[in-house]
Amino acid sequence: MNTRKLLLVVLVLSLYCKAHALTDTLSLREVVVTGTRNAVDVRHLPMTVTIIGREKLTEQHHSNVLPVAMQQVPGLFVTSRSMMGYGVSTGAAGGISLRGISAGAGQMLVLIDGHPQYNGIYGHPISDSYQTLIAERIEVLRGPASVLYGSNAMGGVMNIVTRQAKTDGATTDISVSGGSYGTFQAEATNQVRSGKFSSTVAAQYGRTDNHRPRMGFEQYGGYMKLGYDITPHWNTYIDANITHFNSSYPGSVTAPLYEANQWITRGVVSAAIENHYDKTSGALSVYTNFGRHKIDDGTADPNNPTQRYFRSKDALTGVSWYQSARLFSGNRLTVGIDYQHIYGHAFYTSKTTGEVIDTPNKQSGKSCRNEIAGYVDFRQDITHWLTVDAGIRADHHSITGTEWIPQGGIVIRPISSGAIKAMASKGFRNPTMREMYLYPPSNTNLRPERLWTYELSWRHQLAHVTYGANIFYIKGDNMIQTVNRQNVNTGEIENSGLELEATWHINKYWSINTNHSFLHMHRPVVAAPEYKGFLGANFNYHKWTVATDIQYLHGLYTSVGDVERKESFCLLNASVSRPVVKNVTLWIRGENLLAQRYEVNLGYPMPRATFLAGVNVKF
Repeated sequence: MNTRKLLLVVLVLSLYCKAHALTDTLSLREVVVTGTRNAVDVRHLPMTVTIIGREKLTEQHHSNVLPVAMQQVPGLFVTSRSMMGYGVSTGAAGGISLRGISAGAGQMLVLIDGHPQYNGIYGHPISDSYQTLIAERIEVLRGPASVLYGSNAMGGVMNIVTRQAKTDGATTDISVSGGSYGTFQAEATNQVRSGKFSSTVAAQYGRTDNHRPRMGFEQYGGYMKLGYDITPHWNTYIDANITHFNSSYPGSVTAPLYEANQWITRGVVSAAIENHYDKTSGALSVYTNFGRHKIDDGTADPNNPTQRYFRSKDALTGVSWYQSARLFSGNRLTVGIDYQHIYGHAFYTSKTTGEVIDTPNKQSGKSCRNEIAGYVDFRQDITHWLTVDAGIRADHHSITGTEWIPQGGIVIRPISSGAIKAMASKGFRNPTMREMYLYPPSNTNLRPERLWTYELSWRHQLAHVTYGANIFYIKGDNMIQTVNRQNVNTGEIENSGLELEATWHINKYWSINTNHSFLHMHRPVVAAPEYKGFLGANFNYHKWTVATDIQYLHGLYTSVGDVERKESFCLLNASVSRPVVKNVTLWIRGENLLAQRYEVNLGYPMPRATFLAGVNVKF
């Protein structure tokens, strides 16, 4: 590490020593569901999990959960190119990376209530779908989670846990805001609880011109969740979430494009029945996430428009069952079965006639695959201070065959408020339809990507301070790369790093939280900063709430290979809110208040200082 990095480490540690005290974003006594499928005290889990609750998600009035996740989770980075809207296809943003492992390559998985969410053809998440209005909290598991969640969870998972009314009564929340570059947002949510029945219904609309010509973005969508408690031990729910966005793509500043437009619809529908007993709990669920995509690739000559649209349809339909039981004191055994049917269809259509004129797919424009898997996870408290955990998954893919995925870890609690954790876990990713069937580089003989992660961490909670530190090492091979215009399993990955985090509740008015991540990559990748630091402060006094934060990134790769480029920049953000009358709150948020010039995607300068102001009404 250089001198500046060492000084930052010393600063964080001195903050702890001076305060005598609190935890990472997650309290050591909180329960999580992402690492085990059943609610468990995080002190008994060997993996590292960060929880971000609804209060933190809505604190600065972001419409999408990803900006807050990037702030609160060390090692997590999300690419961006504008004030609002990530988009898809060439030049898109919204790529999520964790410890240098990229969701853009399908190596990190986004879940909604434990169900996988990604484009079935391209295998990556659609970041504009992850709206704050659906989220009760998010849980981010750093490191492979392939034992429980299979392919694409090789670098970690982000699980969005959806909202549900907890107490009897009805509440309605409405938010309207506007700001820089013609930006406008509106959201409305109604939640009802009446005895055994509960419902959440929400809708949202947003649009902006953004800071460059031909970069407009518009989005609208809705969410519904209906739940019913059959008995004190059994409940069921159905939910649906759909979003549509129209996005324009201006090209890079050195290679502008015209008429590059996208029309994207993404949706998910699921239904589940759950049981909760003293010694056992489980669920059976069915789900499907689907997409419809229409893309005009644009032209460099506005007088010579393209003659066709690229279109694709995809769906991922699955069935998931698991049951967790306590067989004897200190034990928890979880078994489960997952089945997925993944379908995709990519083709081109004529702009004038609408007829299909070409397909880039090797299998007559259609492709599908099936995956079935079974897994077992065993956790045992040996004593009050020692827990061991081991799990294994057998995952069979209809094309690439069977993959075995093990993991194991231990937790040592030398004191009741602290835990030492050690974890070794394997992650894998099956090749996508694009890599196997689409376009000239495709190769039907591809095998799954694989990696191992080894992690050692410490968590400690004191009276007012929680802090944590962990080191990790990642080694992987069989990574899919394009060599001589063909996709082949030749790539390797070797990353190591250090993550630090702390939260300090100073008094009833002030609190601060900070996190820092240092990443060394043997083979650098785009959108993975060598250092990411965050410091946030919250002030609450009478009716005033002020949240401010500063984020510094160093060594962010925007290009690798023969022409390597890095960015380093510092961003200052702040928001202020105050209730003006009963149930009515006014707020304002400013981003990049230092008006920094920087790029996250090469050739796409980010906006300088921007502002958004709005009103929230609750009744």
